Amino acid sequence: MLKLDLNQEMVNRAHNAASKITNAFTWLFDGYTTVAIERTVLRLMGIDGALKDGKPLPNVVVDHLVENSAISKGAAIWVANAMLNKRLTAQEIAEEVAYKGLDLSQIPLASGDAIFETLTPLTDKMLAQITSQKHKREELLSKYQPRPKPAIYVIVATGNIYEDVVQARSAAREGADAIAVIRSTAQSLLDYVPFGATTVGFGGTFATQENFRIMRKALDEVSEEEKRYIHLTNYASGLCMPEIAAMGAMERLDMMLNDAMYGILFRDINPKRTLLDQYFARMINAYAGIEIQTGEDNYLTTSDAVEKAYTVTASQLINESFAILSGVKPEKMGLGHAYEIDPELENSFSYELAHALLTKTLFPNSPVKYMPPTKFASGNIFHTYLLNAMFNFVGQLTEQGVQLLGMMTEAIHTPHLADRSLAIENAKYIFRAIKGLNQDLCLTEDSFIAKRANEVLAQATEFLEKVAQEDLFSAMAKGEFAEIKRPENSGKGLEGVIMKDSSYYNPFMESMKQELGL
Repeated sequence: MLKLDLNQEMVNRAHNAASKITNAFTWLFDGYTTVAIERTVLRLMGIDGALKDGKPLPNVVVDHLVENSAISKGAAIWVANAMLNKRLTAQEIAEEVAYKGLDLSQIPLASGDAIFETLTPLTDKMLAQITSQKHKREELLSKYQPRPKPAIYVIVATGNIYEDVVQARSAAREGADAIAVIRSTAQSLLDYVPFGATTVGFGGTFATQENFRIMRKALDEVSEEEKRYIHLTNYASGLCMPEIAAMGAMERLDMMLNDAMYGILFRDINPKRTLLDQYFARMINAYAGIEIQTGEDNYLTTSDAVEKAYTVTASQLINESFAILSGVKPEKMGLGHAYEIDPELENSFSYELAHALLTKTLFPNSPVKYMPPTKFASGNIFHTYLLNAMFNFVGQLTEQGVQLLGMMTEAIHTPHLADRSLAIENAKYIFRAIKGLNQDLCLTEDSFIAKRANEVLAQATEFLEKVAQEDLFSAMAKGEFAEIKRPENSGKGLEGVIMKDSSYYNPFMESMKQELGL
């Protein structure tokens, strides 16, 4: 069997260093919240809808509490207190704030016990709904054949959810196992979630709860038709990370791109803000049984894939450790990497195989997400198609968890239907042709691939130990990840970070922590 023997001492050191890095953020997670976390709490309490200008009611309520310097106790306390005082539902309280100018901060606070008693049935009701969606997924997965390894993963990105549905159904019938609905350009930088079904987007379709519902229904229908469960993916990232995670949990999404490091480095989102948002978002995903996916592949768009391979491995280990803190199990950690080495480099294929094997060996129980070549793809369709084929070869040979297929017109966001079909055909052929090949191959200790994998692991370990010594924020400020400098107190969304009051309460986080054993 194609098996990689890693230096176990080095593996242990790497995991320990990553744990040290992430455990250093207890002060942040315990002491602070964000406007996005508080909006998520309100959504989970049942508040929905938007003003005529599109501003969501959860934003209206949280902004109101921020303006009145009351948010530090948590939005849940103020809304529950108003519900007791006014004998209204959470939704009705939000509407009173939005349309009648109700000042939540001026209502005398009831006793803590009374507020908790008001919140408990709301919390239990939503958590029961999320649990029922989790059980539904498990039921359907047991009904149909298991997800293949690698799973064929493709994108749709028309900008119109109804056209996305047409293309998603087509892709599933061609053989896709997972459909990712790409978000409209720059949605990650919106500090609100659009409301309702959307038909206009650029480079993708807006992530909204209604769009999630529409696509989920469509994929359930085609799952029954194909007798295969078709997984649905979206993006719980950006300034609304936990809100989108909550909507995905309510509508039974299966995978969520969820990576604070990606937001910091490639979207210039404030490190404190997005790490806090990620902490709660991943907790929601863990509770809902949603598979997270991380964005280490992006590092190789700005860094050399050979020289900086260790930064990918280091980030995977950090992401794993952050996920553990939020209760995510290994089988739900879709850690990312990519096939991005310059094909002109001698032995480029061996370099790629080494890193793919390293990733799968380090995270044997994780559905690792493998990304296709993009940096060296070109207008030469034969060359690019060959690169994609070699990428598929490595994916099957190393049994990656999820294979995001490369396709010729992907760069224009909405690939031509024929190109998506050909990409699936390419993958199906290769996956079938070499299905059991890894059982007939082995590596010697002194092989190039074994030496390269252990070299990258050693570099990643040394790097992680250095970061653990100086702390993650300092390392990012110096540009040690992806060669991009991101200082701790800059970036988008910093104003949305809030220090908690001693009486702060988030009923959903507390319940999820208990259920997840945190």
